[in-house]
Amino acid sequence: MCQTVICCRVTPLQKAQVVKVVKKYKQAVTLAIGDGANDVSMIKTAHIGVGISGQEGMQAVLSSDFSFAQFRYLQRLLLVHGRWSYLRMSKFLRYFFLKNFTFTFVHFWYAFFCGYSAQPVYDDWFSTCYNLVYTALPVLALSLFDQDVNGRWSFYYPKLYIPGQQNMYFNKKSFLLCMMQSCYNSLVLFFVPYGALHDTVRQDGRDITDYQTFALLLQTCLIIVVNTQMFLDTWYWTGINHFFLWGSMAAYFALTFTLSSNGLFFIFPTMFQFLGTGRNSLNQPNTWLIIFLACLLCILPVVALRFIFLQTSPTINDKVRYKMRRDEVPAISPRRPATRRVSTRSSYAFSHSQGYGDLVTSQKFLGKKTPRRPLLFGQKEHPLGENQPQLFRTITEESEEQQSP
Repeated sequence: MCQTVICCRVTPLQKAQVVKVVKKYKQAVTLAIGDGANDVSMIKTAHIGVGISGQEGMQAVLSSDFSFAQFRYLQRLLLVHGRWSYLRMSKFLRYFFLKNFTFTFVHFWYAFFCGYSAQPVYDDWFSTCYNLVYTALPVLALSLFDQDVNGRWSFYYPKLYIPGQQNMYFNKKSFLLCMMQSCYNSLVLFFVPYGALHDTVRQDGRDITDYQTFALLLQTCLIIVVNTQMFLDTWYWTGINHFFLWGSMAAYFALTFTLSSNGLFFIFPTMFQFLGTGRNSLNQPNTWLIIFLACLLCILPVVALRFIFLQTSPTINDKVRYKMRRDEVPAISPRRPATRRVSTRSSYAFSHSQGYGDLVTSQKFLGKKTPRRPLLFGQKEHPLGENQPQLFRTITEESEEQQSP
């Protein structure tokens, strides 16, 4: 029930037990920080361990998850790097579920039209390269470099740390919304090309409504949609993000034309069966119109909903980003230079040495003598005033004394 607890002169085991109590009854993410060997058990018990490298040795640093030289760096670790890390991990998980659920749900709709024969709707090489080449590097760059607000503004607005404490970036609600979006995308990606290719012919009158053309359109639409979603989720762009995103798109089209070429088919006829599908399908204007229509129907609702929520109920991140674009960068608060103290004795030896009790009780540190405390009784003849022992008589002795003449 306490917000702050101070424990003085506790053993290393008791430090770890305090962390266990907080983990058990508060159900919170705990962080332990220490600089000596007596803090190792506490650091290992907490979810996140932080070690300070100092005069106490390197035991705490070697047992911790993060280490730095001064205690004041803990503020930047939590408010900047910790918040960025949680935000990037949440985006990574949402995008990971979105792209894989969309990829999988299309097989479910295709099963109704192939007689539940377990035939894959995509090319085997596309299924192999989807998570390995086409969608791996963009999300990796997102999880490494993305940031909603820079470090200076993160210090200026510590409230940005609150959504992470409340699990607002990734929870059951966000996971359910991700599944709903994936289901909607899979329905659009399957039925729009299916309906558009029905009774469709080429410009020369030949029929193009075949399985391979349909699979190629699905693959192309899926790659464009997931990469566009990545484009919308990225807030901080670097050269690496651009290289990985556009490089993945270029790698898809390059591998598609290469895997459907005549040379690979003549060398390995059983492994590369989509002969000429890329150049025969993607050179038609109606196929590109189908791709544009399917991608637009998948992306337009996401953009519209984000615009509506941004105008009606913006989050603290949206407000700070808007203020960051409008105002100047806040100045760095002045910091006092740290005074370095050099001690020749360890804390263990200092705690077991003789203290300053004799000096305090001797009153030698005072500038003037303190006045003598007045006596309790001003009468000198009283036993208490003369500081003499008192004599007490019983009731029997008093009665005998009164009866005597």
